[in-house]
Amino acid sequence: MVIGQTKGPCYDTPSGMEPNRKVRKQGLEHFIKFVRELPCPSPQAMFQALHEHGYRGQEPARRALCLMAYRHVRRVKRIYVDGVDRAELPRKSNFLCVGPTGSGKTFLVETLFGKILKLPTALVDITTYSETGYVGQDPSTILTRLLHTADENPMLASIGIVCLDEFDKIASGQNNAIFAGAGTTKDVTGMGVQRELLKMLEASEVVVPLDLTHSSYADHVVMSTADIAFIAAGAFSGFQQIAHRRAMRDQIGFGRDQAGAGVDPDAIAVDFSAEQVENVANFQSYGFLPELIARFTRVVPFRALDAGTLKDILRSDVIQRVTREFKLEGYDLVIEEAVLDHIVEDALTRETGARGLASTLTRHLEDIAFGAFGVDQAGTVRVSLKNGDIAVDVGPA
Repeated sequence: MVIGQTKGPCYDTPSGMEPNRKVRKQGLEHFIKFVRELPCPSPQAMFQALHEHGYRGQEPARRALCLMAYRHVRRVKRIYVDGVDRAELPRKSNFLCVGPTGSGKTFLVETLFGKILKLPTALVDITTYSETGYVGQDPSTILTRLLHTADENPMLASIGIVCLDEFDKIASGQNNAIFAGAGTTKDVTGMGVQRELLKMLEASEVVVPLDLTHSSYADHVVMSTADIAFIAAGAFSGFQQIAHRRAMRDQIGFGRDQAGAGVDPDAIAVDFSAEQVENVANFQSYGFLPELIARFTRVVPFRALDAGTLKDILRSDVIQRVTREFKLEGYDLVIEEAVLDHIVEDALTRETGARGLASTLTRHLEDIAFGAFGVDQAGTVRVSLKNGDIAVDVGPA
């Protein structure tokens, strides 16, 4: 590799300290070795690997994220291993994942980038951040969290992934963040955080504190975001009503009262069309800076999971884990098929998606587990459906 041909990130050194060239060279060699050994399976192979890791449904979104992941790794390898000038390559991609709660947005990011590709991956709750200088965490500490996942190595962090969870909560008028001193902050709309994210999502250099602190005198490092991919995710409750209202007004000039007809304002598990999420004006009406949404290469809609997919997740993930736990405690767990259908129906009714599957089953098993675990006995726990309700019985082994 010809080091001079790459235009990698710039790193700061602590003031008053002369950088040790030998240490820096060893760090660079370690970084290049890491990049060279990064797995780079094909998008199709990543798609299959996600299935093997228990991910179900969301085929279009899964394909989009797998292709984005492949391009990210290949781009990093070409820059830092092959010595290709970054200016000759496509810019890094940022994705915005939009879909109802429990549809698998963050789970997809964590599994694909963290477990399969083993890249530094930071999952960040964006609602805890506020504009620089106000109460709340400074947005620059988003990269501090990425730095921590990269074992404090700025070079490794500079090619990592940041998942901005609950992204919809920083929309103007949508921000429900609660933190100490929330009543004193001037950044009540989330617009300040949006402005801070603008430069971060582009290729810019950011002063990153080494610790999660408000002190401006804390040790820091300067990191480039030129190769950091940002993936934002949010449920965007109410977005469909806004998109529908705008579409109706544009088409037939209906007024405010009729514009939202046919759209349930209380619905949670809603599906967004490609036309709705690709219209930046819809996001602007929702409360986002259009230039921030424009920083995302692709907006990926996630659909509410159907009954078949939920049942597959329940059987292949939740049931397996709970059964294994009971087995380790000396009990065989037997769950009738009708119970699975009941749990799925409950999740669909409550519109909680895959997130609600485990809570329903766990709630019904709590009393039995409380009395049976840790007493050095054996038996069979049978879960059945009686008169429309889940019943749990314990019998001999």
